[in-house]
Amino acid sequence: MRKNPLGRGLETLIPKDDTAVNKKSPVELDITDIIPNQDQPRKVFDSDKLNELAESIKSRGLVQPIIVTKTGDKYTIIAGERRWRASGLAGLKKIPVIIRDISDEREQLELALIENIQREDLNPVELANAYKNLMEKFSYTQEELSKIVGKSRSAVANILRLLKLPREVIEAISKNIITEGHARALLGLENSSEIVEAFKVVVKKDLSVRETENLVKRIKKGENKDISEQKEDVFIQSLKSEFESFFRAKVNIKTGKKGGTIEIKFNSNEELDTIINLIRGQND
Repeated sequence: MRKNPLGRGLETLIPKDDTAVNKKSPVELDITDIIPNQDQPRKVFDSDKLNELAESIKSRGLVQPIIVTKTGDKYTIIAGERRWRASGLAGLKKIPVIIRDISDEREQLELALIENIQREDLNPVELANAYKNLMEKFSYTQEELSKIVGKSRSAVANILRLLKLPREVIEAISKNIITEGHARALLGLENSSEIVEAFKVVVKKDLSVRETENLVKRIKKGENKDISEQKEDVFIQSLKSEFESFFRAKVNIKTGKKGGTIEIKFNSNEELDTIINLIRGQND
């Protein structure tokens, strides 16, 4: 039976009763003596929000201590890296911390993950990578991990599936270009190329999750009009660039259901002569 130190979630980090708090009262440490946890699940720190927090800390100080553990001659952050970073931006030399005696690497990683989950600080990709990290480092099953993080096994499995998406789509989730709901809908497609093409349609047309689900259904049925249009757009843009490079002039290509037009623009008689000569094959 594997030891589970996280049965009470954040209560193991920040006790709620006064007696427990008195036993582990905050102390002040030099900010330079504190180092981030290399296994911190959260990888993205929004610079604007960090600056906002830094301004708040400048005016009111750091109200809530961060949680650290002693590692050698430094203190590793277990919870509160965002507050630590903002404190540095605010110019603080010392900050309040609560020191926890946590020497086990697995427990450090679990606590950092729990703290971020309960504060809803992680984007879906960060969460998926954190789950994967725990499973690979400490051989957790999805069932065991679900108990630790307080989620259902299916919720854990669904998050992990996001890592199977093409890199372009994973980056879009991290940057909030699409939501987890969009990503889960795209996972219904068979191969990476279909997923990427559908993803481009979703972004271009700003589709909702429901509209994305309908797009995926149409693609699976072979009714992939949106994908065909996307491919055509890419082809037309490529052709337009090729023409503009050849004629050294602005070119517009308009397509319709039964054909279209190609317009070559010129600003002088000299430019017109150049275009005519190129068409006739006279390049001198």
